[in-house]
Order: sequence, then structure tokens, then C-alpha cells
Amino acid sequence: MTSSRLLSLLLLLQTRHRITTGELAERLEVSRRTVLRDVDALSAAGVPVYAERGRHGGIVLLPGARLNASYLEPAEMDAMTLAGLDEEQRERLGVTGTHDMAMRKIAARRAGVEAAGRSLADLVVVDNTSWFALGRDVVNVGDLALELRFGRRLLLRYRRSGAPAADTVVVDPYGLAAKAGRWYLVADVGGHGRLFALARVDGYEVLAESSHRRSVGLRGVWSELSAAVEAPGDVVVTARLRSSRTDLAQRVLGSRITASEPAGDGWTQMSIGYSTIEGVRQLLQFADHIEVVEPQEARTHLAELAADLARRHS
Repeated sequence: MTSSRLLSLLLLLQTRHRITTGELAERLEVSRRTVLRDVDALSAAGVPVYAERGRHGGIVLLPGARLNASYLEPAEMDAMTLAGLDEEQRERLGVTGTHDMAMRKIAARRAGVEAAGRSLADLVVVDNTSWFALGRDVVNVGDLALELRFGRRLLLRYRRSGAPAADTVVVDPYGLAAKAGRWYLVADVGGHGRLFALARVDGYEVLAESSHRRSVGLRGVWSELSAAVEAPGDVVVTARLRSSRTDLAQRVLGSRITASEPAGDGWTQMSIGYSTIEGVRQLLQFADHIEVVEPQEARTHLAELAADLARRHS
């Protein structure tokens, strides 16, 4: 009997006090005979647990027995601090087992405690996978996370967005970030923060040299970079959008919308921020539901893009 299986069996019993042999066998991924052998061994060791025979029988922990097995190990505390990750992301980081054990311990601690209504865990599901997500990244995020623990520099083979091939770059990594179903490496290049999408990392090499990181830490650098990405920009585009598409605009454009007000006749006027005039091409997806009002440079650029698209579809 492995110690991890023993602990899992005890925690399940502390939560439920009585469980059928079949359910325990399924939860522990062993045979019913193995469960009965484990129970006999525990009983012989003085643990107040026994097998109850009969139609409504099962494995029983004596009422009132409280087992001091609910404290979290360091690895389990690590897993619990990653509370925002969903099941797939925990699996990719390699913390599924420790997370599940920690959750069993928490359930055991809550057993027998009077609570008003159902717990939030029964009412909320977290799924950080984006809609229509593609396949997994080339780089194994769990292996990379383990390498980052040692604080070494990395030589990345990274393909910039739109580039045909990857370039190499030496980075000083802070850690990983999960955002909207995508993983990013947060690192410094030449003392300046950068985000590297793991989907475009073709590989990496751990260097012998220690990483040179600023004192702001992972969360500080992530805050700087995410704020820069979501900044509305200096180019403000005024556009009229059909009011029936405002929900879609909020979802697609998000914080780029800096102002919005009804314009009458089923239209809404919006101010949209971009870092360059080229960003206006994003508005093509609204097709005939949008009209750019100003600046004239944005109107001209959008007209050129639309004309080119029309020519290729004529």
C-alpha cells in the first residue's frame, strides 16, 4: 500500500465517513480487493476504519474520528496558489496530482462543518481555454516552469508575429503568465520587459549564466507589459457603429473604446484608440456595420483596404 493511496483513502473517509468499496476503488484507481486489503492493514494499525458487509455496507470510518492529515505540503500549497488555472493548465504545469490532494485535504477539513448552502467550488467553473483554441504549444510549459526555478538565462528560438522563421535571443526570465488561454514567457531583453508567446517559441536552451532580473519581480513586469499592450494609443478614431453591434464591439475592441454615445437612427458613435493608423484595419471585421468618421487619414486607409479586398473578390 503506497503512502499517497493511504492518505487519499483516509481523506475520502474523513469527508464522507461511509463510502462503498466500488466507489473507493474507482476514486483510487485500484481493484475492490486492493481496497479491502488496505482497509484491513489500516485497521490492524489502529486506525478506526472497517469494512461493513451487506447490501448497504461499505468502508466506514468511526463517527467522531478526526485524522490529523489535513495540513498542506509545500508542493500542495504551491498548487493552491495557482488558483486561477483550470484543469488543463494545471495538467500542463504538472501540478494536477498535488492540487487534487490539496483539494481532498480541504474537503476533509470542511467535513462536518455546518455551512449555509453550497460552496463556491460547486457553483463556479474556471476554464481559461480560449474559444476555438488550436493545438498545444511546441514547448512543454511544465518542463519550462521547472527550468525557470533555477534562475538561469535562456537562449530562445522565437518567431515574431508574421515572420517566416525564428530568430535567437538571450532573455532573463521572470516566469510564466497564462492569459485568455495562451501562455507567455515574461522576460527582460537588455533590461527591458518583453512578452514571448509560447505558441511561437520553437525551442530554448538553458544557459550557465544566472539571470539578471530587476527587483520588480514577475508581477511587476507583467503589470507593466499588460498595461502597455492594453493602452488605447495616441491615434483616436471616431466611428459610427450600428447599435446592434455594440456588444460585439465591446468584446472585440475592449479597452480601445474610450467613449461611446447614441448617435440616433440605430447608430452609436465611438472613440477608438490605436497606437498607429494601421490599427484601423481591425475595424474591417465589422463590414457594413461601421463607418469611420475621422480622422481623414483613417477613412482613406480603410477605404484603400476595402477596395483592395473588393478587387480580389470581384
